[in-house]
Amino acid sequence: MPSNPRERRETDAKRAPMNASRLKAPDLVDKREKAMKWYTDPTRYMFFTGKGGVGKTSTACATAVHLADQGRRVLLVSTDPASNLADVFGVHIHGGDYARVDAVANLHVMNIDPEAAAQGYRDRVIGPVRGILPEKTVREMEEQLSGACTTEVAAFDEFTSLLADESKTRDFDHLIFDTAPTGHTLRLLTLPSAWSGFLDTNRSGTSCLGPLGGLQKQREQYAAAVAALGDVGRSTLILVSRPQRTALAEAARTSDELAALGLTNQRLILNGLMPAHFGNDLLATAWVRRDRAALDSMPDALNKLPVDQVLLQPMNIVGVDALRRLLSHELPPRELKTSSSKFKPLQSIALAELIDDIAADNHGLIMVMGKGGVGKTTIASAIAVELAARGNDVHLTTTDPAAHVAATIASGASGLKISRIDPAVETARYRKHVLETQGKDLDAASRALLEEDLRSPCTEEIAVFQAFSRVIGEARKRFVVMDTAPTGHTLLLLDATGSYHRDIMRHAKGMNVVTPLMRLQDPRQTKILIVTLAETTPVLEAAALQEDLRRANIEPWAWVINSSLAASNTHDPLLAARAQSEEPQIEQVQKKLAKRVVLVPFSAEEPVGYERLRELTRREVQRAAP
Repeated sequence: MPSNPRERRETDAKRAPMNASRLKAPDLVDKREKAMKWYTDPTRYMFFTGKGGVGKTSTACATAVHLADQGRRVLLVSTDPASNLADVFGVHIHGGDYARVDAVANLHVMNIDPEAAAQGYRDRVIGPVRGILPEKTVREMEEQLSGACTTEVAAFDEFTSLLADESKTRDFDHLIFDTAPTGHTLRLLTLPSAWSGFLDTNRSGTSCLGPLGGLQKQREQYAAAVAALGDVGRSTLILVSRPQRTALAEAARTSDELAALGLTNQRLILNGLMPAHFGNDLLATAWVRRDRAALDSMPDALNKLPVDQVLLQPMNIVGVDALRRLLSHELPPRELKTSSSKFKPLQSIALAELIDDIAADNHGLIMVMGKGGVGKTTIASAIAVELAARGNDVHLTTTDPAAHVAATIASGASGLKISRIDPAVETARYRKHVLETQGKDLDAASRALLEEDLRSPCTEEIAVFQAFSRVIGEARKRFVVMDTAPTGHTLLLLDATGSYHRDIMRHAKGMNVVTPLMRLQDPRQTKILIVTLAETTPVLEAAALQEDLRRANIEPWAWVINSSLAASNTHDPLLAARAQSEEPQIEQVQKKLAKRVVLVPFSAEEPVGYERLRELTRREVQRAAP
């Protein structure tokens, strides 16, 4: 056995783990009591990542609380633009400052707030020239630095400084990163190498970060961040997944992509495992059967990793007590006390009725938005499949870097086109177009400068926005159903749309123009659907998303409460307790937040494939048992 901690971690990272074939329900409780858990010998940096809704925040927060309870000094950092750390711990987090969690000694939390970071960046760049340069020039600089690219760069700068600047974090033994859903996280973890390489090869002297002459600190910072991320003695990448085929498939893809970046010290947490029950509840039995099937077919990339398990809990994981219970590894009691009062009748419309209203317009854009993991891809796919089945011309597309809508449908339907706005593909197309047009008549030196500028990671923002705009334009003649990236990433895309709108209108000078933002604001052309779960955090985040949209004069058309246990008929005590906890959230949405509410009952069978998606649109809300 290696004697020092670093050697033990390196050995553990290479050790053959328990094979998935031995992780079968109903014996899902991890009996390897002496096995190394992810928190047994933690590295200094721990990154929790995975598909939206798999429990990254819960497991990251529970890990932070556990280590702090052991006397470790812990800083828990969210890199998610839609962070909910403040809700989980009940603390106020201001900008990029640390906040102490009074209920847990040794624990501090912080958000890397993209907007606050971007404003600070703009102040640093523009502040020194105010009163020196003409006011018109200053306004132009402000506009140039108002886009999503500046926001991403500023947040990225904050992230790398935590890895590279020991003076910022010397008071902490561990830094735990609760990251955004997979696609956004992969982008974040790729950026250190991308920017480091760009700065090393740039010869023009400028970039969207500013004049390169003053960026030696950034070069050193990004190089140090790359080194920290790839060091198995300092950094661990923890993939969190539900025991579901789609979530496990994405975790496997993420594992491969992280390994390609040199991030090989990985572990897997299977979260939300349904404990075996001995009753005859059909939903609970089907749930256990689903878990077993998913684990039996776990991808090879995940079979190579050390695996840990966390059981499904009867309540929302909010508050320190719930976080401590999450890692207790105890089975929930078979007899859970629930209220003696019967569940209230649930007033909502079925998904099929919502599609009736959408179909009446014969064309238009349907944008499906929400927090990661609430089922946006499933709802978008179900709507597209049903519209196509009714004889409509439909284009289903996604802006989510981690979404796989084709896999959700599994087989094509007549009249349905499926696509993905792939950032890499769109960036390559944009670069090619610019070189063939703007670069066509340039001399060799000027063309080289243009090619260099197009290598900047910021080029991706422009390329993706152009693709987004093209898809919006299609909705004038057909139905376009857009499955968007998780909330924070979507808002950055809409921010780029707003920046483009302001720029066009400033130069329009009375001309009759219609921008993408104007189409999003017109309910006759665009219907915004907010998807959520009947849980505290997803509803809070959906409400915040609605307020952000309203500030841009975009009014959501309907809310979809997805995978509701309260709308399913279950007698299992664990599921009944979870169902009862949904009631206040459903009532909040119905009475205070939404004008039109769709309730989609929970299904233990994953809604993957053409037929199951059509079944989803026809499912009726059931009144849950008391």
